[in-house]
Amino acid sequence: MSAAPVITVVTDKSKVSSANAKDRPFPLEWTRNIGIAAHIDAGKTTTTERILFYSGAVHKMGEVHEGTTVTDWMEQERERGITITAAAISCAWNASWGPWKGIKQRINIIDTPGHVDFTAEVERSLRVLDGAVAVFDAVAGVQPQSETVWRQANKYKVPRIAFINKMDRVGANFFHCIDDIRNKLKANAHALFLPIGAEENFTGLIDLVQMVAYIFPAEDKDLGLNPVTSEIPANLQKQAKEYHDKLIEAVCDFDDVIAEKYLTGAEVTVDELMLGVRKATISLQFTGVIPGSAFKKKGVQRLLDCVVNYLPNPIDVPPMKGQDSDGKEVEAVVDDKAMLAGLAFKLWTDPFVGKIVFFRVYTGTLPKGMPLYNPRTRRTERVSRLVLMRAMDREEIDLAYSGDICALVGVKDVITGDTLCDEDFDIRLEPPSFPEPVISMSIEPNSKADQEKMGTALQRLVAEDPTLRVKTDTDTGQIILAGMGELHLDIIRDRMKREFKVEATAGKPQIAYRETILKAAEGEGKFIRQSGGKGQYGHVVVKIEPNEKGKGVEVINEIVGGAIPKEFIKPSTEGILEGANNGAVAGYPVVDVIVRIVDGSFHEVDSSELAFKMAGIFGFKEAMKKANPILLEPIMAVEVTTPEEYQGDLMGDINRRRGQIQGMENKTGACIINAHVPLELLFGYVTDIRSLSKGRASASITPSHFAQVPNALLAKIVETSTKAPART
Repeated sequence: MSAAPVITVVTDKSKVSSANAKDRPFPLEWTRNIGIAAHIDAGKTTTTERILFYSGAVHKMGEVHEGTTVTDWMEQERERGITITAAAISCAWNASWGPWKGIKQRINIIDTPGHVDFTAEVERSLRVLDGAVAVFDAVAGVQPQSETVWRQANKYKVPRIAFINKMDRVGANFFHCIDDIRNKLKANAHALFLPIGAEENFTGLIDLVQMVAYIFPAEDKDLGLNPVTSEIPANLQKQAKEYHDKLIEAVCDFDDVIAEKYLTGAEVTVDELMLGVRKATISLQFTGVIPGSAFKKKGVQRLLDCVVNYLPNPIDVPPMKGQDSDGKEVEAVVDDKAMLAGLAFKLWTDPFVGKIVFFRVYTGTLPKGMPLYNPRTRRTERVSRLVLMRAMDREEIDLAYSGDICALVGVKDVITGDTLCDEDFDIRLEPPSFPEPVISMSIEPNSKADQEKMGTALQRLVAEDPTLRVKTDTDTGQIILAGMGELHLDIIRDRMKREFKVEATAGKPQIAYRETILKAAEGEGKFIRQSGGKGQYGHVVVKIEPNEKGKGVEVINEIVGGAIPKEFIKPSTEGILEGANNGAVAGYPVVDVIVRIVDGSFHEVDSSELAFKMAGIFGFKEAMKKANPILLEPIMAVEVTTPEEYQGDLMGDINRRRGQIQGMENKTGACIINAHVPLELLFGYVTDIRSLSKGRASASITPSHFAQVPNALLAKIVETSTKAPART
């Protein structure tokens, strides 16, 4: 039997845990911090919009296609119909059934982008959330970015429920989606509701916990506010009983009471099953699945009931872990009365108030005006204003409690991932991690006035976006922007123009190649300048060998007997890492190597940190040249959905781009082609496939892995890189 978390259900405010401050408007037990995450176009923003309407947070439903949604507030989001930046917003919900029926719960929601270019927004949001709703398209099922989002949620141990959206679409298949989640995401997915009908006949839901039906009236004059609760239709009772029993069986692994009753044939009550599903969900070993149609206003209220009944509150999840100044593990236990600790997970520049820092309070309380200590800078800053975010709107507050997600105004030297805490609380929380950029381009200001403004604009944009990198190329003097894709860099240029009034011309996108090695080798680095007076002497011997994929560069000190004194190991390591920034093939960063410092020598008078740093660089370069270095290019996972008549043309196009077909499947008249294609040959790909299919095919492109560049192309890439380097 799996270890299940201990979950307490508190329905009386006088019996809430001692971790709550007396003046909290919503106890911790009645608070949910959730994210809405999915593949692009699965319906996240529409679902969020319906949640806000049904909970009373807004009085009119916005629509993505009309550019009227609350959470897509940026001009670029409304023009393009996509989410670019994660938006935080709060609402309250009274569950229609269950132990919290009639008790208003605070739900803090973050609506995240679906496009892979903005994956950092999902990453940092999931890092600070207690639960998530994964939205899937009822026709497409699990799509490439769905898998990325799921992996991110697994990494940060975020319990989640699945919402199968667009059940009204032609080809919608609820049970196929559950199979997809099980097979592709390896999740223990089970239906919490069954759909009544599908496509244009999707008329209701069957609740498998309560064993009742919710019917949506044919004439939707009340905007889906009042579905009719009724008995399960006679023709669906057998199916409902079958899936009800499957749900009980699945939950047995997480609840001893239910397991005992199931084995003895006793009846499991509604409250027992609800609590069992909650335990199973919070254990991370179970995913409940709900069908619906956010656009047609069907099933979103039941989704909200599931958020309250099944997703965790801040007390239900394990305490956030960090390290003290000695590297020992420390926990930030949720408690309003404890010392303050929280994580700055997002920065935003507001034209009126300046820098806004999105902040998750893990423990303690944060009053306005409190000094906050930053362990990274070892400085204290004061919060001048404290606000709750309502997408772009703000609500001023005087106090934030543990478990809250708020925004700070007035703090200056803060970056994404910083811990802010009480000066007496020695803790540094683990920051979110972000993927490396895969594409770069040069950018030139159009005038001297633009040049002056561009520095400020880029500084602010880089502070906001951890996946955006900026550097000046030492050979050409060009400013190089590096990011997650064409769309990402296009949005950055657009924001520079609109928000900072900077006109700039972009160069052709460049690929972020990498270098690695195929065999072990040894290198010796010497930096000796001894010509009268104090000289320089540094001598380092290194061994280099291939590392596991994704491990980066690891430097290991294996010096014994004091061949290199301890004080010169650090500069030697710094030199090796600096040498790894420019490889031996075409000057691109080196990845996935282990470097061992094995020997060396020093001079009592002439040795210095600079000399050993230079020796480290020389030793690494020599070893790299001997280790059979190769150039790696980013390979993208491409999923193309096309009518069958264009399948041959599109597969031929993939082959012409050096692509490798990984598999094909057919879904409701459409063919789905999965392939791996080098990023270099994918610029403008979406436009090209639309031309080949008369606008009827679509593609999803996500980073997959790095692979060796074919020898036939190597000389051309090396030549290009020496003429116009754009290395990141």
